[in-house]
Amino acid sequence: MKDFRADLHIHTLLSTCGSLEMSPMQIIKEAKKKKINIIGITDHNSTQQCKEVYRIGKLNHINVFPGVEINTKEEVHCLAFFENFEKTAAFQSFLDENLPNIKNNPVKFGDQVWVDESEMIAGEETRLLISGLNKSIEEVEKKVHELNGIFIPAHIDRKTYSIISQLGFIPPQLCIDALELSDINIMQKFIQQFDINSNIAFITASDAHYPEQIGSKYVKLLMKKPTFDEFVMCLNNKNNRKIIIE
Repeated sequence: MKDFRADLHIHTLLSTCGSLEMSPMQIIKEAKKKKINIIGITDHNSTQQCKEVYRIGKLNHINVFPGVEINTKEEVHCLAFFENFEKTAAFQSFLDENLPNIKNNPVKFGDQVWVDESEMIAGEETRLLISGLNKSIEEVEKKVHELNGIFIPAHIDRKTYSIISQLGFIPPQLCIDALELSDINIMQKFIQQFDINSNIAFITASDAHYPEQIGSKYVKLLMKKPTFDEFVMCLNNKNNRKIIIE
């Protein structure tokens, strides 16, 4: 067993809130510098930059989990991760079908492009990615799990765009794999206040929008190798795999 440092909430320049410095090459360079072993790429309502970050990560011995930060109909932010690019592509189709046709205003919000290794533009999303999908949190969760993905409500302790801020509670019928806290020190408070199952996994992550933020928050994953399947075991505390929060 080995503990792998994982920062599972990182935006690229594709997200309007992400700095133009957040190119695939720069993200991997910064993760390597910070000794982060695993990163999650989680742009708003799009997975289009994941493949290039994964490819560059592999060349540099950084493991990349392809993911996304979904904005649901209720404007709840949730993270989702998938085991391969076939599943990621299927979820991208779901996102494309359910993203409202609201045009992005690059002057107001910023460009929504994804780039290659040389930072040349490879594609652009013209619809506004920070819009809420035409799907509820329950419908999103169901689709993620249909594709054997991991579903994690994001930064649940924030006053905006969190499951607590938007709904006021965590629906008991929602199938959650973990919960993300911006401040992991208040985990016990949240468990008690919102009657959360004490067996649920918690993570924290940087939610990086700038290179210097990468690795500012992370968890350690105790497992044999840095793979999606091992991560699932960590979330379920199975076979001696577990999440270590420092």
